[in-house]
Amino acid sequence: MTESDFFLAVELAGTGAHPASWRRPDSRAEELFTGGYWVDAVTAIEKAGADAVFLPDSFGLQPGGPGVTRGRLDAVAIAARVAARTRRLGLLPQAPVTHTEPFHLAKAIQSLDFATLGRAGWEVTVSEGEEQARAFGRKQAQDAASLWHEADEAIEVVTRLWDSWEDDAEIRDVPTGRFIDRNKLHYIDFTGDHFAVKGPSITPRSPQGQSIVAVRAHDDPSTGVAVRRADLIRITAAGLDAARSHRTALRTALRAAGRDPDAVRVLLDLDVHLAESADAASAEVAELDGWAAPPAETGVRHLGTAAALRDLLATVHRSAAADGVVLRPLAVPATLRHLPALGRTAVSSTTLRARLGLSRPVSRYTEKEGASA
Repeated sequence: MTESDFFLAVELAGTGAHPASWRRPDSRAEELFTGGYWVDAVTAIEKAGADAVFLPDSFGLQPGGPGVTRGRLDAVAIAARVAARTRRLGLLPQAPVTHTEPFHLAKAIQSLDFATLGRAGWEVTVSEGEEQARAFGRKQAQDAASLWHEADEAIEVVTRLWDSWEDDAEIRDVPTGRFIDRNKLHYIDFTGDHFAVKGPSITPRSPQGQSIVAVRAHDDPSTGVAVRRADLIRITAAGLDAARSHRTALRTALRAAGRDPDAVRVLLDLDVHLAESADAASAEVAELDGWAAPPAETGVRHLGTAAALRDLLATVHRSAAADGVVLRPLAVPATLRHLPALGRTAVSSTTLRARLGLSRPVSRYTEKEGASA
């Protein structure tokens, strides 16, 4: 992997991954639920040379009392809002599958792929706990194994629906009055433990064919789904040696699952706070910690300058600890202000798949006969 292949993403968690980030005077917390806040943040990330942005989401409020940021906008809606203001940045909203029909998810991500001309992805998440189950009132809370088994089925349904229109299904034949060739729309006929979906999709096959699927591998059930289904696997590790071991284990598991490990990218989560100096960054994070209990430190962290972060990213690349990183700013506006100092050269690609070096898949139904809708 060359340095230009090393993938850089940023996760935008409201005003920051630290629960007290909204109290900083530069947080723009008063604008958090406006489109302008997200447009400004995402376009700043693109201008700084990043390759993609992850947009967290959940059906539950953020944990904590009145001293933490609480409230959410829909991540897919945010991605749609910023799509027209970006040109090359990949957009990967989280979309929980536990209480959402896969048909709706397939349509939403396909629509985003059209809106971005091929820069859409989907980070698969599940909804844990009684609170989120009660919010819908349709089923009881599930354990991790059940949640991720359901997610595995949901991904299968979504990806089948993405393939259910062949690429040339739209013929727009004015003389005969046929807009589509119905022989090139296919039933998906999925029946599982959680879903029974006939299909086909109501949305044509999108620019990437299959939008990028991302899964955070944080326990055994999620890792199993990531190995079977994901194009991008996010990991957290205590250090670069642990990250390299985790990546090696994932590549071994991918081979065992019959997948090409070179067709899957592993991204390391990295909590960051950038400032003019390491001392200033540490002091600013200490202030945040004094306002609210900090998130548990379970992964690689960088508190310091953009120049030092650039050196750390180079080390991650050289050590083969990951195929890229996901920066998680503890305080978003503060870190974005310093991000251009990374000196990263933007890489232009036609689609998010192309930026990741992944080929555009052919519809699984293209060669099948007698299965048209």
